[in-house]
Amino acid sequence: MQYRILGRTGVKVTPLCLGTMNFGGRTEATESHRMLGQYRETGGNFIDTANVYNDGRSEEIIGQWLKQEKCREQFVLSTKVHGRRSDHINDAGNHRWHIVREVEQSLKRLQTDRIDIYHIHRPDADTPIDQTLRALDDLVRQGKVLYLASSVFAAWQLAEAHFIAEKLHTARFDVEQPQFNIIDRRIETEVLPFCQKYEIATITWAPLARGRLAGTYTRGGRKIPGGTWYAAQKKTDFPAAQWPLMEAVDRLADARGCTSSQFAIAWCLQIPGVTCPIIGPRSMEQLKDNMGALNIKLDEATMKQVDALNPPGNLCRDAQLGPVPG
Repeated sequence: MQYRILGRTGVKVTPLCLGTMNFGGRTEATESHRMLGQYRETGGNFIDTANVYNDGRSEEIIGQWLKQEKCREQFVLSTKVHGRRSDHINDAGNHRWHIVREVEQSLKRLQTDRIDIYHIHRPDADTPIDQTLRALDDLVRQGKVLYLASSVFAAWQLAEAHFIAEKLHTARFDVEQPQFNIIDRRIETEVLPFCQKYEIATITWAPLARGRLAGTYTRGGRKIPGGTWYAAQKKTDFPAAQWPLMEAVDRLADARGCTSSQFAIAWCLQIPGVTCPIIGPRSMEQLKDNMGALNIKLDEATMKQVDALNPPGNLCRDAQLGPVPG
């Protein structure tokens, strides 16, 4: 396993982070534990979850497995705060009241004395960022959190947080978690350059665009089959320009003897500024497939073919597509 350095933290992590949004929901506990074991066997050491994933069940399942296997120190553990946790008016957001309460709940569910990377799951327009940073800095000083992180912050929000932390002499965000895949390349315009400039690691989510780049919807016709995430969201179609892009990824993958999902993940791994894509497998089969992307190296010509399909910085909606590879 070739590990990557997580920004300026110096911590070394697996190039593919195991996302656990399905744990305790579409993936029951026993299968989740099997997948955690398989991930560890392949050298994986980076687990991402959140306090809102399946109402805390994801954290609970991970905590149970870490305690059962006595392997907490083998993993870099990431979780998040922001989302609503109850009907209480203040039980959501990025203010001190909510953060201080939720960090304790996450520690209990994870059965650990510290959170290695603590994300602000979304920006909060109602709470000044200096209050958020001071609350998080206190957690770092108390040893309950090691490193701070943001998620889905715009470049200007990252800049604001970075320079306010510098001014206040608080801990800063060392990790950002943005969405990024062949369909949605918007972060290449401002977010990735900012993170590269200030040594902020990026652990990017949705490398498969929630299955759109896995061949799930294209290898059998342009349809949204039952049992998929988009079917559960009652989605009936995708933007017209996305179908030929998805089918082109299938062909590029076939030409290189890998699955569509492996191709899409391998592509993410080779984009400058991306530290670790987050995979979110629902089953052991998907986990093994996704981890296979670590064995795939795309040449410069292939990377340019993807650029022709959807250029850097672009979100493929109904915009004009470049030439589709045969």
